[in-house]
Amino acid sequence: MSQQSVRSIFISDVHLGTSACQASLLLDFLESTRCETLYLVGDIIDLLAMRKRVQFTSDHQAIIAQVFKMTQSGTRVVYIPGNHDALFRRFHGQEISGVEIKRNIDYTSLDGRTFLVSHGDEFDTVMQCSPWLNWLGDVSHELLLKLNTAVNAIRRSWGRPYWSIARAIKKRIGSAQAFITRFEKLVARRAAENNYDGFICGHIHHWQMTYHDNALYLNDGDWVEHCSALVETHQGEFQLWHCVETVEVLLHERLIEKPSSDLQPSFA
Repeated sequence: MSQQSVRSIFISDVHLGTSACQASLLLDFLESTRCETLYLVGDIIDLLAMRKRVQFTSDHQAIIAQVFKMTQSGTRVVYIPGNHDALFRRFHGQEISGVEIKRNIDYTSLDGRTFLVSHGDEFDTVMQCSPWLNWLGDVSHELLLKLNTAVNAIRRSWGRPYWSIARAIKKRIGSAQAFITRFEKLVARRAAENNYDGFICGHIHHWQMTYHDNALYLNDGDWVEHCSALVETHQGEFQLWHCVETVEVLLHERLIEKPSSDLQPSFA
């Protein structure tokens, strides 16, 4: 991957310690991309999965080493734990080997807009469903990740590029798309209620850049299904990147239609 430089990088849902983690691709991205600030927006190390089985390969270890190397070279690194690495939340406000640990953080873009950054799992309590549906969702997602890994192993052997079967399936299931849209609107509402211009998060493994009324919703995706990152360039534009072998820009902020400022909020 060729060298590139941006103002800020946001990544989440890496799930180090599991076989689903696309560790080699993430390592390549971190080694080839310079930034002023790196935001680790939760579920970086999957402590929940590691209770059952630990799959911490040399690439996983190299990612952690690379993050510490970045702090030593002058990059600010902020770690915002998620629900899979919630144990680290007890260290809120502390710094470990140059990595700042925060429950959430305010982010100011180059043009002065303010964004609240958090993992996003706090909205799970609002979007409650029955325990058996939660269980079914967890099992289905685990099977989907295994299928995603198997399909892309075959594609690599054929010389074909990475493709997220998970995203393709989610887009075709009405209930999944309804859940994603509801999550986006709840997050955008939180931003608006607290006088932010937008919200940056992860958690649902679905990269996105869109307006819900006047709040800009930014989801950086994940590194088990999509290999995506949110960046702010040195010119002050947010972009969503797909980082496999080469960087493909999925979405440019300048191409996202902003609603008229005279519209009334409608977060229903």
